[in-house]
Amino acid sequence: MKQISPNVYVETGKRGCNHSFLTTLEGIVMIDAPYMPVDAESWRKVIAQKGPVKYLIQAEHHPDHIAGNGFFEGTVVSLEGTRQDFADSVVLAREGIAQAQPASLPLWESHPPRPPAITFSDKLTLYVGHHTIQLTHLIGHSANQVAVFVPEERVVFTADNMFNNRQPFLHQAYPFRWLQSLKVIAALNVHLIVPGHGDVCDRSYVKEVSRFLEDWIEAVREAIKRGLSREEVASSVSFLGRYPMNPGRESFGPELQRMNAGRLYDVLTQGEENLLKARK
Repeated sequence: MKQISPNVYVETGKRGCNHSFLTTLEGIVMIDAPYMPVDAESWRKVIAQKGPVKYLIQAEHHPDHIAGNGFFEGTVVSLEGTRQDFADSVVLAREGIAQAQPASLPLWESHPPRPPAITFSDKLTLYVGHHTIQLTHLIGHSANQVAVFVPEERVVFTADNMFNNRQPFLHQAYPFRWLQSLKVIAALNVHLIVPGHGDVCDRSYVKEVSRFLEDWIEAVREAIKRGLSREEVASSVSFLGRYPMNPGRESFGPELQRMNAGRLYDVLTQGEENLLKARK
């Protein structure tokens, strides 16, 4: 765990997403929860030394962000879309835990994930003690991405719209919206960015994430121009050598490249807005 500002603590070294918390005069505000049950149990003990949990913000719906939230008290807050996708993610979370740490499955089943009790569709501001917590819907890595900006700490939590020196997952991405969302993040008055995966960084790294997305888009676009089918694109376009995989997911690298390329093929041939409409 690292303390990155007067009241913000971040864990970047566990399997799954980065998870964080903010200490306030009225209690703890968590941003996402640990994936593995043993990590959630340890994180709960750390937080208990700082105070009671008042809010637990789910910055997206994917299993590694929501799996451990049942270990914590406090009101769960998320985008409405995260609540809609919550049950499916719980099923996937169980599968992931059973595969990665099967011995901890009973512990997880005794602390089942809690669906969000407060949801929003665009923006939401929480005033907790002397802190302002601004939640903004920023489509990108998925349709349900939320940026959590705490101006008093000059820190923003981006979930998986930012990966720092890790292979991004594009399997549910809306890449053109994602590029616009990165511009919003870059314009925030922040010292530090807490990405969904990888080390804490500053605003300069937003350009690197944007370049990577642009390179992916261009590579798939060129493959389509050459007349390649979706399967051929998925089999031939890869950026696996650019960044390492998340720890513990190294063997999944080739399959992730196929998923990323296939998703971008769909976006470029069907249209991003059409895919968003179809999702609704």
